[in-house]
Amino acid sequence: MGGQSGSDQIFITGSGSRSEGGDDNRTGTAIITKTKPRTKRPNLYRVLLLNDDYTPMEFVVLVLERFFNKSREDATRIMLHVHQNGVGECGIFTYEVAETKVTQVMDFARKHQHPLQCVMEKK
Repeated sequence: MGGQSGSDQIFITGSGSRSEGGDDNRTGTAIITKTKPRTKRPNLYRVLLLNDDYTPMEFVVLVLERFFNKSREDATRIMLHVHQNGVGECGIFTYEVAETKVTQVMDFARKHQHPLQCVMEKK
């Protein structure tokens, strides 16, 4: 089916007689095209925590547990990665979810008077 990506074609042929009107013994061919919807995958964004010299490690672990549903072990591992490498990934999300998580973390950090930075970047 040259150039018909994303659709299936069904060819129907048939003959029959009709008892009404002038269409007796009429034959014909019909083409039924069924188009498959192509849904584009949403862009994904990495949510990152940035290291600073003032935010307590335990607070970072709390943030990872609370806003990213990480276990204590995973949160501690990510926190140490942020501490040692300057940046660490908390998760990968659609734009709206990533934006919400960044806002939640930043608001929570400010509320507790910590300079913790949380950013998002396109994957």
